[in-house]
Amino acid sequence: MTARLDLAIFDAADINRVGSFYAGITGWDVVRQDPDRFGLRTPDGQEIEFQRAPDHVAPQWPGQEHPQQLHLDLQTADPRAEAGRAVGLGATRLADGPTWITLADPAGHPFDLCQADGVGPVMRLFAVTIDAPDASALAHFYADLTGMALSYDGLEGALITGDGKSLMFQQVDDYDPPRWPDPAHPQQAHLDLLVDDLDTGEARAVELGARRLGAGGERFRVFTDPAGHPFCLVR
Repeated sequence: MTARLDLAIFDAADINRVGSFYAGITGWDVVRQDPDRFGLRTPDGQEIEFQRAPDHVAPQWPGQEHPQQLHLDLQTADPRAEAGRAVGLGATRLADGPTWITLADPAGHPFDLCQADGVGPVMRLFAVTIDAPDASALAHFYADLTGMALSYDGLEGALITGDGKSLMFQQVDDYDPPRWPDPAHPQQAHLDLLVDDLDTGEARAVELGARRLGAGGERFRVFTDPAGHPFCLVR
C-alpha cells in the first residue's frame, strides 16, 4: 500500500460558519480551529476539514455548470427530523429520495442524510462521495493507490473501503471536472492521502494515471486523479 486516506477537505469562504454547522448537526468533535482550517472528527476517528477559500464559488446542484464534485453521505436514524434541524441551523433543502434527503450546507456544498437503523444521536459518516465520468475506473485508481478494497461496483457507482473509511464514486455522465487553480472551474474539495515517502508516492500515483501539478512543498505535493479531481500526497 502506497498511500493512506487521511481526510477530505472542503473549500469555504467562512470556515467557522460551515464547520460549526456540521459540528451542530452531526455531533462530531471539533479538533482543529485556526484561521485557515476547521476540522471535525467522528467517534470512529474519521476526519473532515474545511479550508478557507475567500473566493469560493458555491456549487449549484444538480447541474454541471458549477458542479458539486464531492459530497458527504451522513447516516441517521431519522433523516426527516434531522433535515428539519439542519434547515434551522442554516442548510437548504434540495431534494427528497426514498431513504435520503439532499441538502446544501451554509457554504453551498450538497450533502445527503441517509436512513440507517441503529444510529444514535451522533451521525455516522458513511462515505465521502466523488463524482466521476467513469465511477468504476476512478474507484479502481484509488483502490490501487491506497490499498482499499473494492466493495461494490455497479452501474450507478462504486465503493471502496478500508481501515473503517469509505469512498463512494458516483457515475455522472455529463461530468464537468475542476481545472484547479482556474477560478472559472474551481475545485470544491480534495482528498489528503498520507505517504511515507513523497517520491515513491508520486511514482505510484503517476503510474496509475495521476498528473502532478505545479504546487506543493516539502511535506506535500498536489496531483489530479484521472477524473481531474485535485488531491494531495502528504508526508
